[in-house]
Amino acid sequence: MSVEPANRKPAPAGDEPDGPPSFSPYDHPAAGWGAGMSVGKFLAKQGALVDGPRAIMKMNHEDGGFDCPGCAWPDDLKGLHLDICENGIKHVTWEMTHKRVGAEFFAAHTVTELSGWSDHALEEQGRLTAPMRYDAAADRYVPISWADAFELVGRTLRELDDPNRAAFYTSGRLGNEATFLYQLMARELGTNNLPDCSNMCHEASGRAMTASLGTGKGTVDLKDWETTDALFVMGVNAASNAPRMLTALVEAYKRGAQIVHVNPLVEAASRKAIIPHEFAAMATFHATPTGTMNLQPRIGGDMALIRGIAKAVFDSPDPKALDIEFIERHTHGFDDYRALCEATPWDEIEHQSGVTRGDIRRAADVYRRADRSIISWCLGVTQHDHGVDTIREIVNLLLLRGNLGREGAGPCPIRGHSNVQGNRTCGIDHRPSDAFLDRLADACGIDPPREQGLDTVRAIEAMHRGDVTVFVAMGGNFALAAPLLVLLGVPEPSTVSRISTVASGCRWVSGSSSRHAN
Repeated sequence: MSVEPANRKPAPAGDEPDGPPSFSPYDHPAAGWGAGMSVGKFLAKQGALVDGPRAIMKMNHEDGGFDCPGCAWPDDLKGLHLDICENGIKHVTWEMTHKRVGAEFFAAHTVTELSGWSDHALEEQGRLTAPMRYDAAADRYVPISWADAFELVGRTLRELDDPNRAAFYTSGRLGNEATFLYQLMARELGTNNLPDCSNMCHEASGRAMTASLGTGKGTVDLKDWETTDALFVMGVNAASNAPRMLTALVEAYKRGAQIVHVNPLVEAASRKAIIPHEFAAMATFHATPTGTMNLQPRIGGDMALIRGIAKAVFDSPDPKALDIEFIERHTHGFDDYRALCEATPWDEIEHQSGVTRGDIRRAADVYRRADRSIISWCLGVTQHDHGVDTIREIVNLLLLRGNLGREGAGPCPIRGHSNVQGNRTCGIDHRPSDAFLDRLADACGIDPPREQGLDTVRAIEAMHRGDVTVFVAMGGNFALAAPLLVLLGVPEPSTVSRISTVASGCRWVSGSSSRHAN
């Protein structure tokens, strides 16, 4: 654990490449031999040519295996072997690193020096081996015993005049059991200040779907992906963000499903792929298309695009374009929504979406002709000022044709971190429901606070005002994950406690008595 001065310059939020961004076309299939060669080089560089393949043979396996710590794409339900990807293999291999960061490393480098290192360079040093405490006089971290570290953190929390002066951040790297205990600690202290990484990714999805459907979670699973007639994939490049989705896209194409990719760039995952566990395809370099249509909206134009598809569905002469029975039995506000779509001019839709009326109508035809449709989305949709409204528009479009509550249909937010949904399910929520708090009180014998807590943005603002003086971070890289830090400068709580296994730029965020633990 560590202690840091309260008036140093903010740490850099990550790598800042010299010169303008570069771009070059990638015409090869996603995954396939390109990924295989990259994995081989990485295993060799990490000295994991034996341990790496052993881990690969267990990753995402039901019997005696473990879940990939990379993305949140679900595991195959049929016992598929080698249900893996390049990102996941690199992630697991790095978890097995033999590199260590001990006291000698911090004795050789001041905090001022390390604050100029990139996050990649810091993590490349290896895993932390012991708790550390910041020595302001030497501007270095020094070892501290676990007993002293626990006492220091506990005393600091006990001495707060108001439990709401503390904030407890976490990321999707935390398992369910640790998540439950973490939120229990915060609520037993007396605060709902539980900002987390989902505030910056799928908070918009949860808010929108809760308002529209009464649940903050997607309503589909892998079985639905296997039976749907049309897939709309919005705001995500599967090859980078959820590579194992490529298997589902290839299988969907093979059975004749329509696959519409919605992204300002035509990404690698929207064209073709070679799935590594399909040995015949790998041996013959046979790629399978992963999409049947690409729509390229302007950045932030997704809501206008979805409104245009809905308008085209309303305009269709097809008497089966709308599922009137479903609408009458399970929805409300239909007439108002229809009037809204009809009143939205095509010129405005084209201008805001950046997509032509003809392309929007073609996408609407795909949606209208499909008996069952799934609309999936990721951060390219959620991370906009109007993200909640866009997702509610997506739900409205699905409701028009009864694409809810039946196999092969529904909304599907694609989570990023491996356990961000588990975090929320197990209580990491700054706006907990009364039902959850009542159950927590009954099960754990505590009187949990009922006042709404702080999310990530409001926690940062509270630190700047001095309202939050203790910041506890369980995993994650808060400084890199919260862009607001760049705009406002890194906040300066008096105490910062970080629990993680590697060094990162977040470690140099100022705090007059901060501490770190591995």
